[in-house]
Amino acid sequence: MNPLFDLTGQVALVTGASRGLGQYLGRALAKSGADLIVTSRKKEDCAAFIDEIEALGRKCVALSLDVRSQDSIEAMAAAAASVAPQIHILVNNAGCNVRKPALEVTWDDWNLILDTNLRGAFFTAQHIAKQMIPHGYGRIINIGSVTSVFGYAGLAPYTASRGGIKQLTMSLADDWGRHGVTVNCLAPGWFKTSQNAVMYEDAGWVEYLTDRIPVKRPGQPNDLDGAVVFLASESSRYVTGQTLLVDGGITTGSTRATVQKRT
Repeated sequence: MNPLFDLTGQVALVTGASRGLGQYLGRALAKSGADLIVTSRKKEDCAAFIDEIEALGRKCVALSLDVRSQDSIEAMAAAAASVAPQIHILVNNAGCNVRKPALEVTWDDWNLILDTNLRGAFFTAQHIAKQMIPHGYGRIINIGSVTSVFGYAGLAPYTASRGGIKQLTMSLADDWGRHGVTVNCLAPGWFKTSQNAVMYEDAGWVEYLTDRIPVKRPGQPNDLDGAVVFLASESSRYVTGQTLLVDGGITTGSTRATVQKRT
């Protein structure tokens, strides 16, 4: 394996790994040699994924984590430190969403999304960075979204949280770069997950979306593999504070000009 992308001997902590993107990202890191610590609100939900990772010849341990709870974050960080003497990589993936027109968003909706996606991400990064800094090394990958740079109707709190992740990434990169810890944001475009699966049941919407993606298809799970391994590995040693969009090019412009035929 190219040493620039080899994660053998490293430990990656992946939050929100009971399903969806968290498992895709964790799987890619394990295939590049990393052992995993994975989290979910109910660690039992990661049982099948642990079996899959161990079948690859990697170690995998599940811990409970509710990123809305300070006590839970602190307990998870302490448990992670007891499992692994050094955590090399953090993939800050845990998140949630509520789709509603802006006029219908409630106070509780806002708090649920921002507390999970933004506050939770910050304090998880803070506690794991405290373990990385004494070793003079760390790779923190905050998971953003195409909504880190685009706004969409019906997603006001979510876009606020993902825009915040982009800004938070830059601030933490400046804070911790001197300690050998890089912080970047991996921002997927439109990938089908359990959170948005209902949208993909609408063939008209999928056609509308596909027309606006230059590569003419939504994202597939393995489309994120190279990006997360790059940001987690030695190959990205001089990259920090950046947002890497893996979106099929949709952020080049979400509308298409219509070409009129001349008669």
